[in-house]
Amino acid sequence: MTQDEIIRFAIQCYIVTTPGDRINMDAMTKFAALVAAKEREACARVCADGLGIVTNLNALDDIEAWGKKFAKAIRARGES
Repeated sequence: MTQDEIIRFAIQCYIVTTPGDRINMDAMTKFAALVAAKEREACARVCADGLGIVTNLNALDDIEAWGKKFAKAIRARGES
């Protein structure tokens, strides 16, 4: 998720009224950067942990299946 997407969502939810609202937009831009960085790190951790499991199981022969498992794990983050 990019900062621009987070800001767009905030505008859609009326957290920020318009992109020209400088006081709120400055804070929203900082907030969006923090959220995006945290989510990127969490997704990277899912992949790194999964790769560790795959490597330990010597299961690198089916990369596509493992890629789908990683994607499923990342998508499941939004459900908890």
